[in-house]
Amino acid sequence: MPARHRLFATLALATACVGAQTLAATASTAQDATAQDATAQDTEVSRGVAIPAFYTPPDTLPAANGALVRTEALPLALSLPALPGPLPGRATRLMYRTTDSNGRPAAVTGAYIEPAAAWRGGGPRPLVALAPGTMGQGDQCAASMGLEHPLFLNGRTVSVGYEDLAIYRLLASGVAVVVTDYVGLGGTDRLHTYVNRVDEAHAVLDAVRAARSVNGASVAADSPVGLFGYSQGGGATAAAAELQPSYAPDVTLAGTYSGAPPADLLAVTKGIDGSELAGALGWSLNGFLQSDPDLKPIADAHMNDAGKAALTDLSTMCVGDAILRYGYAKSTGWTTDGESLSDIIAATPALEDFLNSQRIGTRKPAGPVRVATGVSDDLVPHAQARRLAVDWCGKGADVTYEGVVLPDVGSALLNHFGPLLTDQGNAVSWLKDRLSGKPATSTCASLPAQP
Repeated sequence: MPARHRLFATLALATACVGAQTLAATASTAQDATAQDATAQDTEVSRGVAIPAFYTPPDTLPAANGALVRTEALPLALSLPALPGPLPGRATRLMYRTTDSNGRPAAVTGAYIEPAAAWRGGGPRPLVALAPGTMGQGDQCAASMGLEHPLFLNGRTVSVGYEDLAIYRLLASGVAVVVTDYVGLGGTDRLHTYVNRVDEAHAVLDAVRAARSVNGASVAADSPVGLFGYSQGGGATAAAAELQPSYAPDVTLAGTYSGAPPADLLAVTKGIDGSELAGALGWSLNGFLQSDPDLKPIADAHMNDAGKAALTDLSTMCVGDAILRYGYAKSTGWTTDGESLSDIIAATPALEDFLNSQRIGTRKPAGPVRVATGVSDDLVPHAQARRLAVDWCGKGADVTYEGVVLPDVGSALLNHFGPLLTDQGNAVSWLKDRLSGKPATSTCASLPAQP
């Protein structure tokens, strides 16, 4: 299949999986806002999409990590009226405080959904913090907006809320769900620090704290907590499981699902270069420069005009936009000397050190973890994801490893996307068992024989 046809096929598959409706290009202002600081005016326009004022952080944030800044009702696009409440639940848009990788306070947005279904697993209703996969870097790509607009098309941006499927599966089981947008995605005060393990881990853990404070939430401090994420989200939940003991000792983890985690960004950089999702190279570099401005002179010295223009363009793009505009792009076309970003990183100690500091697998994770990776995944390479399970087993962690065997279909993006769908039911079932108090069965002993 020609490359351009594969791009459109990939987008069509994602759209079908969401089963969403195409909505108007201008986001409507949610009703019944409880926000004190936000006004009724939209304050930013990203690729033609008005970002509601809710997403603009105030000048001063609360002192405590996980403290709510503001909330408002969030209308779910895929919802049915019912008694005693709408199906699959009632959603609240959130803004809460976290601490970024530089030790500074940051505002993060997201959503909490109180399920209409009863929890039948025994004990108090559990809470799952869902860390979204790659959405993009434009504020209009935020997962909380995807709950309201699952498919958004306006001729300038394509945003698909593909995480809605996993969210609704959990809600149907009576599990409360809190979704983080991550630092800088949705929030209009800064750029999204894509695949920054500390920023993402903190945002996930503080989302749990924020959910406990939502008015009308049935979860409390004694509710079992699980983490769920695939791709970027798999890296975020893996990092959160590692950092929980030091950063959030009050958030005890019953279980963590980490699907296709980008644990080694040096390997992942090679995997995405020249693929359908080559635009993620730009999101990564933009995020690195946001986190560590000292790297900017190095980037400026190596990026040519086309590369610099791509970084600016990608900073407001969602996944759909990036696939259509930068699919199969090679980083050699973005650099002054024609070298790839991977080669430049390998030859530049400051860049290599920064990426090594993002490595996941250097600490023992808290609680049982399930690592799943497609054996044909060459976008977020299988080998580095499997290595995470090996590293954790070596540290004595309780690891359930699943190598998802699917055929290589000749598309890096589809090789990566396939296990998200085929393994999702098993991942949800595994996490529900942990939330019900059932012990996990470690597969570390059999890992050497697994693909």
